[in-house]
Amino acid sequence: MLIVDQHATIRHAYYNQDKSIREIARELQISRQSVRKALASPAPLPYTQTLPRSAPKLGPFHARIAALLQERSRQPRKQRYTSHRIFEILQGEGYTGSEARVRGYIGELTSAQRLPKTFVPLEFDPGQDAQADWGEALVLMADHPITVQLFVIRLCYSRRTFAMAFPTQRQEAFFEGHVQAFSFFGGVPRRISYDNLTTAVRPLFTGRTRQEQRAFTAFRSYYLFDSHFCNLNAGHEKGQVEHGVGYVRRNALVPVPSVASFAALNAYLLDWCQREDARQVSGQAERIGTMWAAERPLLRPLPTPPYRCCLTTSVTLTPYSQVVFETNRYSVPCDRAVARLVLRAYPFQIEIVHDDAVLARHPRCYAREQDVLDPLHYLPLLAQRPGAFDHAKPIRMWQHAWPLCYKRLLLRLRTQWPEGRGVQEFVRILQLHSEYAAPLIEAAIEQALSIGCIHADGVRLCLYQLCHVEAPHPILDLVEQPHLAAIGTQPLNLAQYEQLLQGGLYGATLG
Repeated sequence: MLIVDQHATIRHAYYNQDKSIREIARELQISRQSVRKALASPAPLPYTQTLPRSAPKLGPFHARIAALLQERSRQPRKQRYTSHRIFEILQGEGYTGSEARVRGYIGELTSAQRLPKTFVPLEFDPGQDAQADWGEALVLMADHPITVQLFVIRLCYSRRTFAMAFPTQRQEAFFEGHVQAFSFFGGVPRRISYDNLTTAVRPLFTGRTRQEQRAFTAFRSYYLFDSHFCNLNAGHEKGQVEHGVGYVRRNALVPVPSVASFAALNAYLLDWCQREDARQVSGQAERIGTMWAAERPLLRPLPTPPYRCCLTTSVTLTPYSQVVFETNRYSVPCDRAVARLVLRAYPFQIEIVHDDAVLARHPRCYAREQDVLDPLHYLPLLAQRPGAFDHAKPIRMWQHAWPLCYKRLLLRLRTQWPEGRGVQEFVRILQLHSEYAAPLIEAAIEQALSIGCIHADGVRLCLYQLCHVEAPHPILDLVEQPHLAAIGTQPLNLAQYEQLLQGGLYGATLG
């Protein structure tokens, strides 16, 4: 077979240099028949195998392999002939060749029979469709590598994409992702396509009938969108978001970002999603932002207020003024303790409620058997029981974050009132954290220590002075009235008081 360079050399020598076929064949050491073929075809001819390759060892078993493959197509999916098992059968029937040759031949047969996957190109109307899916990504959070769950939703017409990270794929996170996405899109699409995720539908074993989770049905009813669930193992039915999850991971999270918290990570992702508006997707007429601006008026308007994306459950107060949720213990203010409470579990926050009044808020903990305590919740009790101060777990957890001035103040209060009042005064000072920011309290304590005013009222006075700084008195300009400039600076004349007394004004007043 002639290579491309030889084909070009033959045609150039014959047509441009007027060489004969014999001369060209002699110079290139090829047959004259090959020269004639090159001259007859303007383009190089592809290689075609005229005779089948010889297979002296495997050839006699071709029919047997075909029969075994035919039988395999009727076997149960998990109990079918493998290439290795077919090789063992052939060995038992006299085959002496290698297993690799058998595998290669089986691959040739199956690839020839397998039809390539083809798909229908789709087109979507503005405001009608969106697709949602979950994915995973690795990030460095507080210098520790963790795997976060990425919720990604994309508008099918404009390709505008929203991504948000969560610790888990639980239902409250699933709903919160939607709420934030709807706010980002400025409206709600008419239909959203999903996998068969259990946060939206109950497990599907056979058939195509879906039974939605009641919480998801309520959520969907609140925002008035329709749901569409793909067939099992048919991710291509929502290919836009399947690609979108990988696109977000490869472009927004490479290299692996280092963040302090989920709030910082989601702020970064939101900024990245907004910057994507300037990108133009291949095959689209306009940039993402331009197409979204045309799609936004056709989205369904957002209801108010936003849906409350939380798991609500009743909890019982323990003797330590705590409630237990998912094995973790969350504190409740001891002066507002009630035996039966309601707990709302949001993706990143816990609320403890009584009669619609929020008694406590905590960051949600996804570990197990942890104490999530707010030391301010226990200060009223410690004011009554100062002897428990040194061993109180909430205070011990808080002490690691105290500035040095707190420890100096506590030491001086204990020295001044060793019988327990010093601790009570310090607890009163700590209670100021419910009214003022921590840096302001630190500055007030430093000021109280410097002037020797070491008690709760003194610290509160310093706080008042820091928060209500008096404006300096304006200086009176007497340039245009120079005769008034000396007022207030002249020496006192006590004789004027004598004149008042002699004038009888003092006597008249006594009378």
